[in-house]
Amino acid sequence: EDQLVESGGGSVQVGGSLTLSCTKSGFTFDDPDMGWYRQGPGHECELVSRISSDDSTDYADSVKGRFTISQNNAKNTVYLQMNSLKPEDTGVYYCATLTTVGWPCGYWGQGTQVTVTP
Repeated sequence: EDQLVESGGGSVQVGGSLTLSCTKSGFTFDDPDMGWYRQGPGHECELVSRISSDDSTDYADSVKGRFTISQNNAKNTVYLQMNSLKPEDTGVYYCATLTTVGWPCGYWGQGTQVTVTP
């Protein structure tokens, strides 16, 4: 069955960096666009970034210039490189297909916690 597993979170100081990974299995018969979402204080289930099957990307205004989304050639791993982290970036980060029906945060997995401290 289709599975997405997030990893790579942690606690960093303001200005630090983290790289998140989303490992993907299944999805044999389609290649949906993928997104990273976050949920935390001051956030809804916010779409942070997305990447399409042709590797085109989009970013929320709040992370432009700081975050980079990418995927491997097999498209079974999606990454989110996060630089210049701010306290407002704190939250649980989830990956999901952009076709997910319902609440994307937590739909596929438990997410990975990112905490940015002063």
